[in-house]
Amino acid sequence: MQTNFQKYDFEKSLNRIDEILNSSDNDYKELDYIPSESQLTYNNGFYVNATSLFVDLRDSTKLSQNHRRPVLAKIYRSFISEVIAIMNGNNRCKYIHIDGDCVSGVYDTPYKKDVESVLDDAVKINTLIKILSCKFEKKGYSPIRVGIGMHYGRLLFIKTGFKGSGLNDIAWMGEALNISAKLSGLGAKNGISPIVMSEVVFDNIKEFNEKYNEWFSYNSDYNLNISYYHGNVINIHMNEWYENNCEEGY
Repeated sequence: MQTNFQKYDFEKSLNRIDEILNSSDNDYKELDYIPSESQLTYNNGFYVNATSLFVDLRDSTKLSQNHRRPVLAKIYRSFISEVIAIMNGNNRCKYIHIDGDCVSGVYDTPYKKDVESVLDDAVKINTLIKILSCKFEKKGYSPIRVGIGMHYGRLLFIKTGFKGSGLNDIAWMGEALNISAKLSGLGAKNGISPIVMSEVVFDNIKEFNEKYNEWFSYNSDYNLNISYYHGNVINIHMNEWYENNCEEGY
């Protein structure tokens, strides 16, 4: 959020802290859907079940070592722009967050078919990375890799910021984001495929396509205490462009 200078008032700060801490625990309701922002105040919040999709760019340090800042800006901007475009094209995606070289989306998924639509976005993003890398290399830039993590679980949905200043934002915290971020950290390295989903996600989508059992492999990480499925699935339509424009002489 952009700042709008207001001199710090310690007494008002104490009042704001007390107002937050003294708010009722009953103002934090359990919902089976993601509510609108208009339902949020500085004193309430909602617990919801949702699916998180987390995309983490690999080898950022090497990119910064290999390229001047204008080139880095082009790489990051094109990557972030088009990942957002894919997430934003899914009407189940309610919130998108950018944190450095990571992009995450929170999806309202009350039905199993909704969870599968998040996988569709993951597959598109996986294919997009192939296409971006092709375009980058034609410019003499480094190709990129990403880890793509997915998890369905509980999230706390609150309004945060400085009350009365106009400086506020929506904050998400909880299992769905934490685990999807950890899973994305496993993808595209150490023999693990780029798309990594938790067991609960796989259990939700496996009935829709028998090929999922062929496309995704089971694994577990004992250090993180996570079991997951991983695969390198691509979008056929997008991959046609890649085959026609990248595979020969690339």
